[in-house]
Parts: sequence; C-alpha cells; structure tokens
Amino acid sequence: MESIVFGAGCFWCVEAAFRLVVGVNSVTVGYTGGAVTNPTYAAVCTGTTGHAEVAKVDYDPAITSLPQLVEVFLAVHDPTSRNKQGADVGTQYRSAVFCTSEKQRKDMVALLTKAQPEYRRTIVTEVSLLGDFYAAEDYHQRYFEKNPAAGYCQAVVAPKVNTVRKLLKPRHDAKTTE
Repeated sequence: MESIVFGAGCFWCVEAAFRLVVGVNSVTVGYTGGAVTNPTYAAVCTGTTGHAEVAKVDYDPAITSLPQLVEVFLAVHDPTSRNKQGADVGTQYRSAVFCTSEKQRKDMVALLTKAQPEYRRTIVTEVSLLGDFYAAEDYHQRYFEKNPAAGYCQAVVAPKVNTVRKLLKPRHDAKTTE
C-alpha cells in the first residue's frame, strides 16, 4: 500500500473522484501544508493557517499507478490556476501534491513536466514532501456520497465525478472483461 495527498480545490471533489479509481483502498479528506496544529475547517477557510484542503489517497500500486492517479488529479482541477478553483478562492484551494517519499516527489515532478505541453499556461502545482496530515471533521468524510442532492454537490462535485467516470470507463471495462 502507498499513500499520496492531493490538493485540487474543494476536498469533496477530490475525494469523490478518487473513490472511483480501482486500486484506491481509501480516501481521507483533511488538511496539510500549514503551520497550525490540529486545524479546524473554520480555521482553514480563513486562509490564514497555510493549510490546503486535501485528500489522502491510499492505493495499491499493483493495481493502479502514480501516472493513473495523476491523470485523475489533472482531470478534476485546473493545475494552472494559483489559489483558485472555480468559485473557491484562497491558498487552501491551491493545486498541490504532498508526497510520502523523495522518489514519489521526483516522479510527480516528472509527470507534471510531461503533462505541461497539454496546457497553454504554466502548471503551478506545488509538489513537496508530506508533513503533518490532519483528517477533516467527520461530516466532511464521504460528503458527496452522503449529500448528492446538495446544491454544491450538484453544481460542482457531480460534473467532476462524471468527468472521471468517463476517463476511467475504458480502463474499468478492460478490467471486467479480462
């Protein structure tokens, strides 16, 4: 089992998208990259703690690969937008990847460099080693799954989930026919 932490705007979107990936065993939304111990959602939303809203993805590298996870990461947000994803604005919504090893960090930098030609603007995704990770409050875990009819979920999360479903469909279909 390996772990990697993705920040791509609102963590509800990121969590819902990665839960669709075969080989992902768990996804936990939380906060990392800041200076406050045990931050709360309210504190992180002020933009003053330095934390990003993130999703910690625990996956089996024998089933899914880092390049496949990066493909999903890039599909659910704009990696060229600094501190803003859609209407969500602030450092807590930055594009970021927090790696669990130096090898993973180097691989991530290489994958983003490889993806750069697909974008007109420069990818601004922050790539660093993971420091302290704090799980978000319970009501944030599996938020989309528990609240699919909520306005934000319908307007913002569902379209991203549908994009990832389409992206993964050929891969999932291949796995079921083998």
